[in-house]
This record gives sequence, structure tokens and C-alpha cells, in this order.
Amino acid sequence: MNVDKSGARVRQMFGEISGRYDFLNHFLSGGTDIYWRWRTVRLIRPSGTDPVLDVCTGTGDLAFAWHKKAQGARVVGADFTYEMIEIANDKRDRKLKADRHQEVTFLEADTQELPFDSDSFQIVSVAFGLRNVSDTHVGLREMTRVCKPGGQVVVLEFSVPRNKVFGAVYAWYFRNILPKIGQLLARNSQAAYNYLPASVSEFPHGQALADIMGECGLTDVKFKPLTFGIATIYYGTKPK
Repeated sequence: MNVDKSGARVRQMFGEISGRYDFLNHFLSGGTDIYWRWRTVRLIRPSGTDPVLDVCTGTGDLAFAWHKKAQGARVVGADFTYEMIEIANDKRDRKLKADRHQEVTFLEADTQELPFDSDSFQIVSVAFGLRNVSDTHVGLREMTRVCKPGGQVVVLEFSVPRNKVFGAVYAWYFRNILPKIGQLLARNSQAAYNYLPASVSEFPHGQALADIMGECGLTDVKFKPLTFGIATIYYGTKPK
């Protein structure tokens, strides 16, 4: 059975869990999600002053990680869930001095219809959000469109561990324990933490996702599994 990834359902679901989103991400992953973002901004390093875009930014954690590495480049975070953007802006106000607020901006926008000119950003990224976009190809083509020629599109996403023993144990936790804890701590009408393992199991990973990125206009697509393959960084270049 296909997971319901309609825009209305996904927007409502993430709006309902927005207040507990950061806590649950860190708690359910044992803090590993922080390490995954740390690895991402060190593997794909910003250079120069061209801006960086993070789509499906949620509460902005990857956008803030880019900001630490960008050295003067403006970072934009976009998400179509208003409640997430509100929290991201609150975090920006706490993390940055008032005279630096303009260095990181957040706005409400759909990844499938980004409100930016073509060839605008040196890096366009998405962390744990591409599988929530109703049409993966449309989302990746939009990310590629707004990326500068020679720039990179980066995807950080859950994947399926290759090791059979570890994979079996992780799959059991992911399908049976994580959803119960998540639903208990983040009560919501859309069963967000039942949606999580279902959406991951249906989403392409490894070479399959790399091939889709190539179909969407990127070249030299590579991927790097993290933490025994629980997550993977994918990155490709927009041709000059």
C-alpha cells in the first residue's frame, strides 16, 4: 500500500509535531542526526559568497550547519509548513546576534515550486525531507533548476542498512519501537511516527536514488552511507 504523501496530509502532520520535532529527532536517533548533518557540511563545503538553499528545512538545523561553514554566504531555508518556519525563525533569533539575522532567512515555500530564479544557489540541500515530497522527480528538478551551474545538489536521507544482521535488528526497532515512542511523545492525528518507517521503506535508496538524481539533470552523482547505512548522503553536480 502506498504511503499518503499528499501535500495537505504532510503539512498537517508536520505542523502538529513541530513543537516536539527537534526533541524527538535527537531522542529517537540518540543524537546521531546531529552527526549526520555535521558530516554533510564537511563533505560538501560551501565556498565563496554565493547563497546556499536548504529545502524542506523543518526547524532549520541543516541551514544553521551550512551557516557555520559558509563564511559569509547567505543561507536560505524553505519549508511549506508554517509552524516549522516559525520555530526556525525563533531559533535564528536565539542563535545569532541581531545584526547577523539577515545571514540566515526562512520562508514558506513548496519544494516542487520554489520561488527563486534559476541558477541562484551554490548548494541546494534537503535533509530527511525529499521522501516527503509528493513527486520526487519534480522536487529534484526544482532543486537542480535553482542551483548554479557547477554547484551541487545534496540529499541527506534515511536508507536501509546493507548488513543483514544489523539491518534486521534496526528494521525491527524502526518498525515496532520507534513509532510507539514517537506517537506517545508527539500525539498527533496523522500518526507521524507510523508514517516515518513506512515512507522510508517505500523510498528509493543507494544507487536507485542516485540514478533518479541523474535523471533530474545532475552529473557525477555519488553517495556515502553513514552509521552502517541508516542514513546516506547523496550529492551531484549541475552541469556548467
